[in-house]
Amino acid sequence: MPLDPFFEERLRVHRRYLFDQALSRVRIRLTALWPFSRGSALPASAPAGGMTAKTSAARAKQSSLGPHARARARHRRAALAWDRTELSTVGTPGPEVRITEHQVDVPGHPSVRVRIYHPPVVGDAPVPAVLAFFGGAFRIGGIDYPTTDAAYRRRCVDAHVAIAAVDYALAPEHRFPVQIEQAYAALDWLFASSAEVGVDPSRVGVLGISAGGSLAAALTLVNRDRARHPLALQVLEVPVVDLTGAHLDLGAMRALGIPRFFATRELRSVARTYLSRPQDAREPYASPLRADSHAGLPPAVILTAEFDPLRGDGDAYGAALRKAGVDASVVRYQGVTHDTPIFTGALPAARRWHDDVVAALRRLHA
Repeated sequence: MPLDPFFEERLRVHRRYLFDQALSRVRIRLTALWPFSRGSALPASAPAGGMTAKTSAARAKQSSLGPHARARARHRRAALAWDRTELSTVGTPGPEVRITEHQVDVPGHPSVRVRIYHPPVVGDAPVPAVLAFFGGAFRIGGIDYPTTDAAYRRRCVDAHVAIAAVDYALAPEHRFPVQIEQAYAALDWLFASSAEVGVDPSRVGVLGISAGGSLAAALTLVNRDRARHPLALQVLEVPVVDLTGAHLDLGAMRALGIPRFFATRELRSVARTYLSRPQDAREPYASPLRADSHAGLPPAVILTAEFDPLRGDGDAYGAALRKAGVDASVVRYQGVTHDTPIFTGALPAARRWHDDVVAALRRLHA
């Protein structure tokens, strides 16, 4: 199916961005090799009127970071601003719901924040719940991002399910397996605290999108290997489940007129950021598709997009689960891209995506 017209201008901008980035990297490398460009830079002049104490402190903090850390901070600020704009222009705000915040200890690793979105209930009967993981290539995003928060609110209300959103640590400041251990600690805590937070421990699932889909899928393996909590469902949206890149479907990129080099470079960049060592990509908790066995995992609903190179990951993971006897389905949305769920205010396929996720979550009421 052709790409939905909604994406045409976005694709043009994205192509230009990719080529500009590639050209910028070439320039940087050439400059590094050019001997006459080397030398100490002149100090920047102070602003007129001098620096205030606040400005001075901000600059001191910024200068204490290395160049890569400063670049990451800029990138994350830009991503948050972009996300805020997306919600206001092509997204759907979330309804008001009751929220509770919790800090969960993680042995040997940083503690993790878990925010629970509680559906409206009559009485004190416990409700089903999903432990949810946001996307962002392991290095951006968070439960405070506007589109993420809005999606959790809408899904909580429409599916009448508590959403326990995990604000896992970002890479490269924290690398694998920190995020996996945080996910497992949050799951353990949710079951141990189920009565306190109003959750039915017999009706708990996991939910994740993109990098969050990787964590959700890995968590089902960790849970099977350790605690064996009775997980009832896993919903994986455009998940990356093999960081070796063996299942990337580069036909999606060719169809968009984007050279395969860009897709493979992006996955390598994600893996380098998230993993401490290249060989970690073969570890099953980093790449759930590479587990020796997928038997005993919870039923799965997997959603993929036609114009997304990760569609191959979703297809292969669904096949692996089915081969192991797991109830699993894979649905591919035609004419759309990796970030489709964001665009519920402008794209019919995104609204259908939301409805299908809600329908999957309602299975927890059975």
